[in-house]
Amino acid sequence: MKLNKKITGLLAVLALATFALSACGAKQNDSSGDSKKLIIGASPTPHAEILNHVKADLKKEGYELEVKVFDDYVLPNKALEDGSIDANYFQHIPYLNLQIKENGYKFENAGAVHLEPIGIYSKDLKDIKDLKEGSTLITSNSQSDWGRIITILKEAGIVDVKEGVDLQTATFEDIEKNPKHLKFNHTLNPEVLTTAYKNNEAPLIAINSNFALTADLNPTKDALLLEKDNSPYVNVIAVREGDKDKPAVKALEKVLHKKEVQDWILKKWNGSVKPVAEDAK
Repeated sequence: MKLNKKITGLLAVLALATFALSACGAKQNDSSGDSKKLIIGASPTPHAEILNHVKADLKKEGYELEVKVFDDYVLPNKALEDGSIDANYFQHIPYLNLQIKENGYKFENAGAVHLEPIGIYSKDLKDIKDLKEGSTLITSNSQSDWGRIITILKEAGIVDVKEGVDLQTATFEDIEKNPKHLKFNHTLNPEVLTTAYKNNEAPLIAINSNFALTADLNPTKDALLLEKDNSPYVNVIAVREGDKDKPAVKALEKVLHKKEVQDWILKKWNGSVKPVAEDAK
């Protein structure tokens, strides 16, 4: 009987110790804990290059950064949803909002980093005034970019939209005035637009700056028309809901907005990638 009591007591102590260790481990690894490693998915240029540049700075803040490179606009959000990455950095705010709406993602914007002005390129034209009637503009099939392309065309006097249309959500069906009878081909994925440009598949081709840069195009020099600096299409760090205030995410935002890092971004891409203020949303 005494032996049984001793065994029972020992088992109780072991159970208590196991519970304490489990609780400690859960505290270290739960969603509110301060993980010392941040895994983030990113497009190759400029996103992954920027992240790799700040690895040492983030290490000084006490966090390890692992960058996973994605070559498209679909997988980074799927990876964030399934938990294989902690954050992603490849998309602008309207695209993020559209993805949340269409796919039901529980994501949030953890902070803006930079703007990549979208450009309209041409192998044939040196001046938009020489645009021939009935020409075709090839754009991506990413609807979240259509409004910014329409804005560029509107500011250049090429098209106008129906009264009351929000340019951020405008589609090509919202164009009311099109005196040049410009045609729109919006069937291609964003990453293949540079190939369409190289093959001269249309007089005008709209290309996102990150893809333009990988094709050795300098948006500020080579684009026939270029998006203005006041564009709302800033690229952001996206995380799952409830994660934007995690210490690792906050530390990453801090180092990305250091003056020396922002100066490096401007110099690295000759102004074609523009860092934004820390409070930009």
